[in-house]
Amino acid sequence: MHPVLRMIGIIVVFVVSTVAWLTLGGITQGRTNKQTYEMEGQITELWGTPQVQRAPTLVFRWVTEEPFTRTETKDGKAVEVRGVNRIDHEVLRLPASTDVEAKLTLDPRRKGLVWYALYDVDMSGAWTYRHDRDEAGWLDVSFAFPDQQGIYDNFTFVINGVDRARELVPENGLVTARVTVNPGDVVSVGAGYKSRGRDEWRYSPTNSVSNLEDFHVSVLTDFADIDFPTQTMSPSTKTQEGTGWRLDWDFAQVVTGYGVGMVMPQRVQPGELATELSFSAPVSLFFFFLVIFMLSMMRGIEIHPINYALIAGAFFAFHLLFAYSADHLPVEQAFGLSSVVSVGLVVSYLRLVVSSRFAFVEAAIAQLIYLVGFSLAHFFDGFTGLTVTVLSIATLFLLMQLTGRVRWSEALARSNEAATPKA
Repeated sequence: MHPVLRMIGIIVVFVVSTVAWLTLGGITQGRTNKQTYEMEGQITELWGTPQVQRAPTLVFRWVTEEPFTRTETKDGKAVEVRGVNRIDHEVLRLPASTDVEAKLTLDPRRKGLVWYALYDVDMSGAWTYRHDRDEAGWLDVSFAFPDQQGIYDNFTFVINGVDRARELVPENGLVTARVTVNPGDVVSVGAGYKSRGRDEWRYSPTNSVSNLEDFHVSVLTDFADIDFPTQTMSPSTKTQEGTGWRLDWDFAQVVTGYGVGMVMPQRVQPGELATELSFSAPVSLFFFFLVIFMLSMMRGIEIHPINYALIAGAFFAFHLLFAYSADHLPVEQAFGLSSVVSVGLVVSYLRLVVSSRFAFVEAAIAQLIYLVGFSLAHFFDGFTGLTVTVLSIATLFLLMQLTGRVRWSEALARSNEAATPKA
């Protein structure tokens, strides 16, 4: 077969394969989005939402009296009326101290092609209020739950040593207790519960920039991969305990509008990974075809475009099998199974087309590098582009070294003569 016609045939095979991979990637992405949409409501009902626990709201209220005198007309006569106006006042106060501890236990669950970072939380908090005003009045203490539809086991709401959780009825996702305060009084507030959420947990001490005093928050995890949400403070200290960490935020006095929090570790998403592998698969096939084509030209091996088409089918089998097994098997097992099947198809086929040595050495090594190795780089965020760059440079260097002494005019002439039928 004429070399030019062979190259055209290989290009056609590559284009058709690229279209097939783009179609598979689109289908896999659609399956992932559909499962995510269908399972979102169920996961929320079972495990709730990302939890943001806010500090108790402290509102001090008091009443003042102002005497008044006014003139009214009664029965045609001016009458002087005296009385007292009651004026209600209120002011938002901040806790004098904060001591919060949250124990986070990771419990990831997979539904189809999607992993959900679910967790259990055991939260307990203690706050104090110091009444340093001259007025006497009432302090309204309101505690808001992170999720109005959530589940809170063993909930406690302690005011000055008395648990008032049973007597209070939650309204609009919060409970409120009123305490009489006089100048110099100190009110202690405690709350705790066991609940569950997903993706991340936060503690928000204030809604805006405020002055926080005697502030301490401790978060204990049973996982080692820790990360913090945006717009949160970094911990003051970090101590490893068992398989997890103890993170402490300690401030004697700090002015901030940020809170603290923890992002749950995310597992490799099978649906997203399968989609990325399908969309990037043409790059792997291009490098593999390039190496095989150059080796065949150098050694005078004739590999027909139909052979290339079947090899491309074996490459496509890797991504097809992974896309439809990743929602039933762990990602690592699905990846291993797909790799073994694809490499086995290519090696066993080229053993018949060319030779056993070519199949088990050159072809197998090239496929392990350009298909398995390149796909494996997708497991590590941020390394895909670097992997493509390294493979490109390494492939260019290899081909330059292998073909540096080749006289391409003579090699192509020999291939042309071999392709020309004799009378």
